[in-house]
Amino acid sequence: MSTETVAVLAVTVALAAFVQGTSGLGFALIVAPVAGLLDPALVPVFVLASMIPLNLYVAWRERSSLDLRGAGWITAARLAATPAGLALLWVIPDRRIGLFVGAATVLAALVSLAAPVFTPGRGAYVGAGVVTGLTETATGVGGPPLALVYQHRPPAELRSTVAVCFLVGEVASLALLFATGRGNASQLGWAAVLLPALATGAWLSRLVHGRVDARQMRLFVLGFAVVSGAVLMLGT
Repeated sequence: MSTETVAVLAVTVALAAFVQGTSGLGFALIVAPVAGLLDPALVPVFVLASMIPLNLYVAWRERSSLDLRGAGWITAARLAATPAGLALLWVIPDRRIGLFVGAATVLAALVSLAAPVFTPGRGAYVGAGVVTGLTETATGVGGPPLALVYQHRPPAELRSTVAVCFLVGEVASLALLFATGRGNASQLGWAAVLLPALATGAWLSRLVHGRVDARQMRLFVLGFAVVSGAVLMLGT
């Protein structure tokens, strides 16, 4: 990987960590399409591995606002759907992974933008967990279904609950990917190399997460996802 590629990826990771630390979502929506354009082999392991320290930090910072009931239902459904997400990787040719990541990103963002106001219940939690298990294991992108469920809840509740759900799911997905030979140690190495960029973005989010308008940030993230996902599909 060239110096220029690493620099672009570092800036992308720092921006994505700042956005997710501030709004509660956006890391994979920003990083997955860019990583897919730069090096498709980075998806999904690099994205999943990079999110683990970020979500540990956000979950601890916002722990007092965690929705335990919702997190429990989402996590159970998410873990149950993880093998099906792995199956998607087996049936999709490597050369089409970029197209699939781009399409999943755009579709998830558009659904999130169009969703009406609602109060989530058990069915919504389970549905979000299943869809997240499928898409996050296959592509690294799993935030929109969870954001859809919590988009009308207090920002701190969204950030903490989504972080916890992500954290459990990412560990499960990575374990399954490596156990079945779909993971590569070099992808973990790049996540470690870019850890300072991730830490910088997360630290900056600490300074502003209580003041930034979460709705405006959400619209920015989803808009970026639509554009970057479309570029990834066209470039495949």
